[in-house]
Amino acid sequence: MDGEKSLNFIEEIIEADLAAGKHKNILTRFPPEPNGYLHIGHAKSICLNFGLAKKYGGKTNLRFDDTNPSTEETEYVESIKADVQWLGFNWANELYASNYFDDLYAFAIQLIEKQLAYVDDSTSDEIAEQKGTPTTAGKRNKYAERTVAENLQLFEEMKAGKYADGTKVLRAKIDMAASNMLMRDPIIYRIKHAHHHRTGDKWCIYPMYDFAHGQSDSIENITHSICTLEFIPHRELYNWFIENLNIFPSHQYEFARLNMTYTVMSKRKLLQLVNEKYVLGWDDPRMPTISGMRRRGYTAESIREFCDKIGIARRENLIDIGLLEFCVREHLNKISLRRMVVFDPLKITITNYTQTEEILFSENNPEDETAGNRQIPFSKELYIEKEDFMENPPKKFFRLCPEGMVRLKGAYIIKCEEVVKDANGNIIELKCTYIPESKSGSDTSGIHVKSVLHWVSANHAVPVELCLYDRLLTVENVDAAEGDFKDYINPSSLQTITTAYAEPALKNAVINERYQFLRKGYFCLDINSNEQKMIFNRTVTLKDTWAKVNK
Repeated sequence: MDGEKSLNFIEEIIEADLAAGKHKNILTRFPPEPNGYLHIGHAKSICLNFGLAKKYGGKTNLRFDDTNPSTEETEYVESIKADVQWLGFNWANELYASNYFDDLYAFAIQLIEKQLAYVDDSTSDEIAEQKGTPTTAGKRNKYAERTVAENLQLFEEMKAGKYADGTKVLRAKIDMAASNMLMRDPIIYRIKHAHHHRTGDKWCIYPMYDFAHGQSDSIENITHSICTLEFIPHRELYNWFIENLNIFPSHQYEFARLNMTYTVMSKRKLLQLVNEKYVLGWDDPRMPTISGMRRRGYTAESIREFCDKIGIARRENLIDIGLLEFCVREHLNKISLRRMVVFDPLKITITNYTQTEEILFSENNPEDETAGNRQIPFSKELYIEKEDFMENPPKKFFRLCPEGMVRLKGAYIIKCEEVVKDANGNIIELKCTYIPESKSGSDTSGIHVKSVLHWVSANHAVPVELCLYDRLLTVENVDAAEGDFKDYINPSSLQTITTAYAEPALKNAVINERYQFLRKGYFCLDINSNEQKMIFNRTVTLKDTWAKVNK
């Protein structure tokens, strides 16, 4: 039908499977390793796995791939759960690869008994050398000739903690001449005397990812195991284990991971940024982590919309971060409360304003009639932006200048009558007059001006600190750039303003609300704010200024 969204290739596979009666119910899984915080690339996978299950009436498991105790922490588990829920998804079961350690050990015993696995005493360098090259076959060593009984005994002794790390491994016995290097007798268990965040010190041998992954899928009866393209070579091994163990035939499908401009997606590199103090933590608003984006003010709705727009492809490509920012702006424009904040204040005194103060009203959000209005105090002394005044303006400068007139947003038309300077010639104040008949909403002055400025009442202004965040890197594709990726960190990725003034309505700001600071951008309250110091993070500018700067 016209206007109906076409299916992506995974949806086509699922619909064909359902039509053929291959599966009655769809079950997917999201299997992060708890060795770091999730990033925007994981959001794509989350939206895909949970979205497919929802579309076809199925379910999704959240399964933690916790097979490497030296890098995994409970902190990461909790952060991952919080991120998935924040994105708007609920899992059917919370599971862990460590749930299956006894099963996986039993599977390994089966392979040994079938003479499809053996204990190898070679070093990692020796194993790598024995595997050969992509153009030359590998050669098995003498340990591959061990008997079933000997392998069973050695594997049991490995489990019992008799041997030191790195002294023995269990390898699958497949084909040392296979064109796929992963099939050349891959390691499936290694010794690692490390405390596990869930199983404690019960185990000192741990399964490799390739051995744990497919079997965990099979144990859970996962119908469609969806992963990124780098796992295509692993599919053959995934299938080999399932076939030789004669267990539920889960099937692996691959899609292109998210690569985005001006962003680094490697967990290892993100950990470097955190550990080497280039950023203030995993939730630093410059980080591409979901927690960082949440703190910066991105919404779950905008991230889901972004993931939907980029779609699911079979080929790697580089997505412009501008598309993500577009989705964020589109959503924030609909939900953000409007507020006036002066970043770099210049004092204005309205000499003919005789009232102490006046209460004006303005819409909270012109995009949402239900958002209501707010009160804004107006008084004799105001602040405007310094950049909104020029003493000697060029042509087509329509903001305030000597003898010039502008409208103050939601208030009156004013005229600059006098420029006050200090002893060094710096402008410190403007003396203006206002047109009483020009009040917004009831203007009878007949005067038309070309510029509208935001402002705050000096006597009612709330001091705030502003964190202006920008893109973390200065190059579009850091993976293609020469040298260390940290050489391309944007020195202007964070600018802090400590002298800003906000209208008093922002005293009541809360963490989960979003704000549009008129003419400035979209902001949210930072988690480190308190009554003594209110801190606001810029989520995104009103327009894509980066594209213009980098042309």
